[in-house]
Amino acid sequence: MANFAKSRVPRFSAEVYQNPYLPEGGREVNAIVTVTATGGGTTGGRPVFAGRSTTPDAGVVIMVDCSGSMDYPPTKMRGAREATAAAIDTVRDGVAFAVVAGTHQATEVYPGGGRLAVADAATRAEAKDALRKPIAGGGTAIGSWLRLADRLLSSAEVAIRHGILLTDGRNEHESPQDLRATLDACAGRFTCDARGVGTDWEVKEVTGIAAALLGSADIVADPAGLTADFRQMMEAAMGKEVADVGLRLWTPLGAEVAFVKQVAPTMADLTGRRTESGPRSGDYPTGSWGDESRDYHLCVRVPDAGVGREMLAARVSLIISRPDDSPAPPLAQGLVRAVWTDDMAASTSINPQVAHYTGQAELAQAIQQGLDARKSGDVDDATAKLGRAVQLANASGNVETAKLLAKVVDVVDAATGTVRLKAKVAEADEMTLETRSTKTARVKK
Repeated sequence: MANFAKSRVPRFSAEVYQNPYLPEGGREVNAIVTVTATGGGTTGGRPVFAGRSTTPDAGVVIMVDCSGSMDYPPTKMRGAREATAAAIDTVRDGVAFAVVAGTHQATEVYPGGGRLAVADAATRAEAKDALRKPIAGGGTAIGSWLRLADRLLSSAEVAIRHGILLTDGRNEHESPQDLRATLDACAGRFTCDARGVGTDWEVKEVTGIAAALLGSADIVADPAGLTADFRQMMEAAMGKEVADVGLRLWTPLGAEVAFVKQVAPTMADLTGRRTESGPRSGDYPTGSWGDESRDYHLCVRVPDAGVGREMLAARVSLIISRPDDSPAPPLAQGLVRAVWTDDMAASTSINPQVAHYTGQAELAQAIQQGLDARKSGDVDDATAKLGRAVQLANASGNVETAKLLAKVVDVVDAATGTVRLKAKVAEADEMTLETRSTKTARVKK
């Protein structure tokens, strides 16, 4: 068990990258905002909520699929137990935690009684011992797992609330509407990383859970890889230092927000998750932070002010939610400008960061559309879309995505996007490409 030292609260910074110049009549302003937190997370100090420490400092619930399919092959259930044990070993002293077995219903494996245990050597040993009890059987109703995790996490006054969810199958024992309602109810209450093991689960279900709960999603095709993945997920959760950070966007009279998207390290559209925070001001959730950096793409439509005029198109602030809704000073701020000019060279120049992430968004869309076309048997459309994806991945230096694409298509010329669909593609390779399609390459600054 690592010996974690107490650390400072991370410091936040916000850098704005944009071309502020608009042509006469121009109204659309685009900017990339890089938000960086340093000085806290990876040193394992105690998280802060609303400017103060709490005891226990964080809560995490591990939800493990124990449906009947986890016994086919038996290595899945064995791998899940070993992975959960490794995750439990990574929970640091003082963190509240619980383990849930998920089937067509949710069952508390440890500690039981509708509560969380506080991690120390004794409770970690008890939790690992309790992992021997669950046996595979029953169906899959993921919403019930998430609802139990929410109840357990809300039973303790903790700053960081996090879930880790593993499934090997489709959510067949509740309706999509029921799962959607659960995700809506849990959004903003805790974050959740979701993993699919094997190849019998639905990519859009797992990625949808992670997107709704501001976590990560990935495939672990081989159960042997679960232990390393669970340990890494838990280490990341233990590195979170600040909870409930929001991106606050103020715009002037007459302006409107077209969209707000996280574009690195993964793509996530936050536009529809805005909550009003004041006159012409709205907050977009970003979840919990440790030592890390993320990029956001903002698009604001402003009223035309005429050549030679300048205005503040938006003010971006990083804020932390307080339990009593009292105002808090911003953690960092950045300004987005609009300047009207008749200099065509200035107004038609595209900022490199904006251009890069516009391409990354197109890349993710091309992959999704190409895979959908491939599944439906539309060879021509699949070839065109996946060829465009290869071209974009090559141009932007997204090496990892390029490697995944090469397992689905034969690349004839990456620069022009000339490809041929492979006659046979391993299901795991196709699912990996789909699951990781929203992972982006950072822009080279």
